[in-house]
Amino acid sequence: MNQQFSRRQFLGAAGIGTAGTALGALGFGDAEVALAQAVRPYRLASTTETRNTCTYCSVACGILIFSKGDVHKGDKADILHIEGDADHPTNRGTLCPKGSGLLGFVKSPNRLVEPRIRKPGSDKFEPVSWEVALDRVARLLKDDRDKNFLATNKDGVTVNRWTSTAFLAASATSNETATVTYKVVRSMGALVFDNQARV
Repeated sequence: MNQQFSRRQFLGAAGIGTAGTALGALGFGDAEVALAQAVRPYRLASTTETRNTCTYCSVACGILIFSKGDVHKGDKADILHIEGDADHPTNRGTLCPKGSGLLGFVKSPNRLVEPRIRKPGSDKFEPVSWEVALDRVARLLKDDRDKNFLATNKDGVTVNRWTSTAFLAASATSNETATVTYKVVRSMGALVFDNQARV
């Protein structure tokens, strides 16, 4: 689509652009930044700040989650804002496009917030409580391990292997959590163990 400009309109637009550039060059551009920095603490003043790790990839960027509502008093915390953690050594406050969209991920109506199970023969998933889901996972793991655990190989050498179940762990965790996860999985004899950083 061609838009026609008169000579007067062109000169007016060019003058506004030149004036804006000149103001920025004279140092007035910092006034906008200073105003934003002065307003920001008031916008998040009554919120609770929680440090966390971004859930997307294995880089493990640090994030700050700002929520309203006192969980200690029984209120449901409503997340209002998520940003990069400037004190985190991995990302130093920056976030990739996926990390920048974390608030949309949290607020998405399609996000699953409860475990679901599909019973044998059923064509749909039904919501269940966390107790039911965790008990079912523990029962299935125990039954499979009891059935397929190999204490010794054919030569009588102790191997303590369990190869019929695989574990997929999260790589965006702290070193302490990763160490405990590794010890738990390996103590059960599981050999097939990986995380999404490699998958």
